[in-house]
Amino acid sequence: MNEIIVIGGGAAGFFAAINIAEQHPQANVTILEKAKQGLQKVKISGGGRCNVTHAEFIPQELVNNYPRGKKELLGPFHQFMTGDTIAWFESRGVALKIEDDGRMFPESNTSQTIIDCFLNEANKFGVNINYSCGVKSVKKEGSTWCIDTNAGVFTADKLVVATGSSVKIWEILKTLNHTIVKPVPSLFTFNVKDARITNIPGVVAQNVTVKVVNTNLESHGPLLVTHVGFSAPAILKLSAFGAVELAQMDYKFQIEINFIQQDFNGCLSSLKNLKQTLAKKTVFKFSQFDMPKRLWQQLVLAANIGDGTTWADLNKHQLEALAAQLTKAIFNVNGKSTFKEEFVTAGGVDLKEVNFKTFESKYHKNLYFAGEVLNIDAVTGGFNFQNAWTSAFIVAKNIM
Repeated sequence: MNEIIVIGGGAAGFFAAINIAEQHPQANVTILEKAKQGLQKVKISGGGRCNVTHAEFIPQELVNNYPRGKKELLGPFHQFMTGDTIAWFESRGVALKIEDDGRMFPESNTSQTIIDCFLNEANKFGVNINYSCGVKSVKKEGSTWCIDTNAGVFTADKLVVATGSSVKIWEILKTLNHTIVKPVPSLFTFNVKDARITNIPGVVAQNVTVKVVNTNLESHGPLLVTHVGFSAPAILKLSAFGAVELAQMDYKFQIEINFIQQDFNGCLSSLKNLKQTLAKKTVFKFSQFDMPKRLWQQLVLAANIGDGTTWADLNKHQLEALAAQLTKAIFNVNGKSTFKEEFVTAGGVDLKEVNFKTFESKYHKNLYFAGEVLNIDAVTGGFNFQNAWTSAFIVAKNIM
C-alpha cells in the first residue's frame, strides 16, 4: 500500500488528503497537524462564514487577482477552476451562494458547514488525522520520506506539504535545497493620522483611485475610513500588489487619492461652473460629485473654506485648493494593521522550483506542494482559498 503523508491540516491539506483518498483507494493517507485541531483559518475566514471562492469563471481573468502566482496559475486554473470548486462542494451537500461583490459563501452562512464537510469526507475515505503532531525534520532515505515529529517518526512514499505560511516548515524545506522567498505581509490596511479623517470613521468613498507616491503602484475601488486610517478594496489591492515594495519602505510612505475620477483641471472647471450655478448656496453644506457628505465637508475645510462660505465668495486660491483636495489629496501612511482575521503572506517556496502541471518539486520526486506554502498570494475575496483547492486537487490527481 502506498503511504502518503500530508503535512498541514488546513484548507489545502484537508482538500488534498480527501481527494487523494477518494481518487486512490489503495493509498493510506495521513494528515499531520501541529495544532490541537485543524482548519482554523477556514473557521475564521470571512468573519466566520468562510469565503470559499469568488464568482470569476474565466482563468485569464481569475489570475489577475494574484500578485504572486499569476503566470503559474493560468494552466492549473484550466484544470480545476471556480466552477469545479462549486460542483465539488455541491455534490457533497454544501450549496454556495454568490454575494453582490462576487464573493461566495456557504448558504448556511457559517464556516462550520465547510469544516463538517471536510471532516465527514476525511472519515468517509479513511484519512488518518494526527493532531498535536508538530514536524521537527524531514529527510529522504532512498525513496522513503522520514518525517520526525513530536509524536514519533512517520514514513511515507509520497509527501505533500500544505502548511501555509509556516516559517518552521520553510526552514525544513531549505534543508531539502528549496529556495524560500522571504515572507512579508500581503493583505493589510494603512495607518493614517490626519485631521481630515479623524472624525469620520465608517465613511465609504465608492470609486476612488489611490496611488503610492514615487512608485507605479495604483488601485481603484471603494475606500473605507477607519479609526486608524484607510481600508476596503482600493487599499487592500495596493497592499497585496505592493507587498514587497511597501515592506522595503517599512510601511512609511505617501499616498495620493483622487476621490472623484476627474483630473485636477477637469475638477477645477467643474468647480467654476458650480460657483456660477450654486452662487448663493453654502459650499460646506451641500456635497458635490456624489461624495459622502462628511468627507466632502472635511475636504472643504482642508481647502481653507469656512463652513459659512458661499460658492460666490470662493476666490481662485480656494477653488484650486478644493480641486487639489478632491483629485490629488496627499496622506502620510505610517504603519499597517491586519485586515480582519486575514493573515496572508507573500513569500514561500520559489515558484521556479515547482512543476505547475503536477505541483511536484523539481528537486525531489514524490514531494508535492499545495496552497500558501508556495510564493503565491491573492487579494481578498476567496481567491487564496481557490488557489488552495486548485493546487490540492491537482496534487491528488497526479500523485499516483
